[in-house]
Amino acid sequence: MTVPIDKADFVDLLERAARSFDEADWEWFLKGLSPPVQRRMFEEFFHWQTHIGQAEPPGDWRIWFLRAGRGFGKTMTGAHWILDRASENPGARIALVGGSFDEVRKVMIEGPGGLLAQARCEAPVEWNPKQGMVGFHSGARGFVYSARAAEKLRGPEHHFAWCDELAKWTQGDPTWDNLQMGMRLGERPRLIVTTTPRATSLVRRVRALKGMVETTGRTADNVHSAQAFREWAQETYGGTRLGRQELDGEMFEEVDGALWTRETIEKARLGGPPPKWKRVVVGVDPPVTAEGDACGIVVCALGENDIACVLADCTVAGERPEGWARAVGRAAEAWGADRVVAEKNQGGEMVENVMRNAGIRLPVNLVFAKGSKSARAEPVAALFETGRAKLAGRFPELEDELAGLTYGGGYEGPGRSPDRADAMVWAMTELVRPRPEPRIRSL
Repeated sequence: MTVPIDKADFVDLLERAARSFDEADWEWFLKGLSPPVQRRMFEEFFHWQTHIGQAEPPGDWRIWFLRAGRGFGKTMTGAHWILDRASENPGARIALVGGSFDEVRKVMIEGPGGLLAQARCEAPVEWNPKQGMVGFHSGARGFVYSARAAEKLRGPEHHFAWCDELAKWTQGDPTWDNLQMGMRLGERPRLIVTTTPRATSLVRRVRALKGMVETTGRTADNVHSAQAFREWAQETYGGTRLGRQELDGEMFEEVDGALWTRETIEKARLGGPPPKWKRVVVGVDPPVTAEGDACGIVVCALGENDIACVLADCTVAGERPEGWARAVGRAAEAWGADRVVAEKNQGGEMVENVMRNAGIRLPVNLVFAKGSKSARAEPVAALFETGRAKLAGRFPELEDELAGLTYGGGYEGPGRSPDRADAMVWAMTELVRPRPEPRIRSL
């Protein structure tokens, strides 16, 4: 049954209610609505509560690549995009492609965010599992395909397509190629890809295609999901590589020849209570100019078990010398450091003078960088690989820089300089270098 109310007025009513109602108000409001109005409200929910990343991007794109964390609302976005295309294009042929036939059925069609649940009551969707076909009210039809049977896409033609969880496709390249060969109906064939990120060869390939537009999102962006789940997920996985990928939708590219692989970084997490520290050192990589690179400031410590640990990343950016020097002083005081180790290539003795003027009274070791960054970092990377160095926490920016350093002297980013990584290397090197034993000279 269609509710006789203007859509613009109805959406305006919902938006005003959302701004002013608390939970009790909503309960009172919903109880007073008739079942047809409640149904209409549910159907309009996606359009008036769409959050960033779910809105169709502007422009003349061919592929919409929606990369987001779990629970963001990717499936609902894909379903509504297909429902809108089917409504606007009577008789359209639409490809529904997933990792398997079962995944298409359970997620894209029958799931809570799928086509059946999201369809309007005045434009119902009919699902024929035996034929693997979805019938839309407009006369458009959707056809189910599995990435395990790429040959099934050889021949059929389509106006639109929805590709779900592209990163999980087992026969990804042939499935994608056969689908693209058939995207030739109508004046403007287009498709949407909804996926959690994994840096597979197919994902890299699709993201590099001409006519591709990408939107991203995090689990936390979906305020309509269960708050208990969001809090649990953040508490359990926040800051981890898995959490950054599956919750924040980040794409991790494993650099060829990386000194620190992502696996190495994850294995280096310090488990259990920290040991007592024998020494605490602040490593500093000063910037050339205030407008240029960040000032890398990383605190490391050596435990009584002779394992070196990263304690804190206190890096600052955009500061003049007195500004970053004060940041070094704050880090040293907060962590009870006994020494500061700073690179002097860019400032010579001025580096120490700036820190002295900022009130730092600790010993300051000025070190001169020789050779490539990776050459200096290789011995420290070996400490992590052998379990003699750990991360006492989660340091996303530092970890990204470590993963960008490669054997042979290269750096693949992020940014143009691994300031945090350099500072950590100086601190770690100071902690583990052999210290001369005190001796009594003869008189």
